[in-house]
Amino acid sequence: MKFSEKLLGQNEHVILHMRTHIKEIIPNLIATIVLIVVAVLAYVYLPEDWRPASTVAIVAVAVTLFLVIFVWPWFNWLTSTYTITNRRIITRRGVLTKTGHDIPLSRISNVSYERSVLDRMLGCGSLVLQTSAAEPLLLDDVPKVERVHVTLTELLFHTSADGSSRNDVARFEDHTE
Repeated sequence: MKFSEKLLGQNEHVILHMRTHIKEIIPNLIATIVLIVVAVLAYVYLPEDWRPASTVAIVAVAVTLFLVIFVWPWFNWLTSTYTITNRRIITRRGVLTKTGHDIPLSRISNVSYERSVLDRMLGCGSLVLQTSAAEPLLLDDVPKVERVHVTLTELLFHTSADGSSRNDVARFEDHTE
């Protein structure tokens, strides 16, 4: 899903726009495969004299479970995005009820990431953003989390060519082109 440019402020541009990692819906995909196998087995092994009523019941239950187990989570995954601009981090989630969170880059004091063994195998992880709030902001299932971490660190703590540190995030855009 493309990020709408109309949501950006003046002189603000997108650095990274990404969806949460696909691993979020892998369990749903596995459950869907199991559902299909169970539906086929039920069709094959139910007595023939129960047909066509059993066929209609199997299809109705399978389609309903497919919508609940796979389609709805897939739509949720499809609409869960993280966007990093030269000024803020924007999170959006939800199909019917949209939720979002924007955090100005100037409020972030530290950026770190966490990767489990599974995350390392799949190429994702969690990004931990420390702000002045008591609890850090945790962005789960960020794809290529190390690359995002480096990009965000460069945005926050960019060092100029003469070696002096600059925390002025708005000036970073001069060096991105």
